[in-house]
Amino acid sequence: MARVLAGSSVTISYIGTLEDGTIFYSTKEHGAMTITVGADEVFPALEGAIIGMQAGETKNIVLSAEEAYGPRLKENIIRVARNAFPAGKEILAGQKLSVGFSGGASRVMTVTAVNETEVTLDGNHTLAGLELTFALRVDRVD
Repeated sequence: MARVLAGSSVTISYIGTLEDGTIFYSTKEHGAMTITVGADEVFPALEGAIIGMQAGETKNIVLSAEEAYGPRLKENIIRVARNAFPAGKEILAGQKLSVGFSGGASRVMTVTAVNETEVTLDGNHTLAGLELTFALRVDRVD
């Protein structure tokens, strides 16, 4: 039976959970994922953990925040004057907005707070700063 090697096309199924057991993603709902090992399609630490596995094999893989989405960075949180947004635009906590920056760059940010004078936006990934556990099964190795 083939083992996962660098360059292998691998189909995996997994349930991703946080330290408190909250499920953040499940291929049961979204379908199995096919990746090419070494093509930077998933976290390098996750790729490293599946190298050597065979089809049908299961493993729990724990990634630190640094191995996953990195730490939560305060510099990725900004406050913007409320009047920088169109007057009639409803802005609510939890909403995702595309924000343009000087030089033409843009970034999707999450509204974390709104009041009459300012809007607080967080550009960190929602899973940044968190340890992630993957209950993973290799379904197929090509």
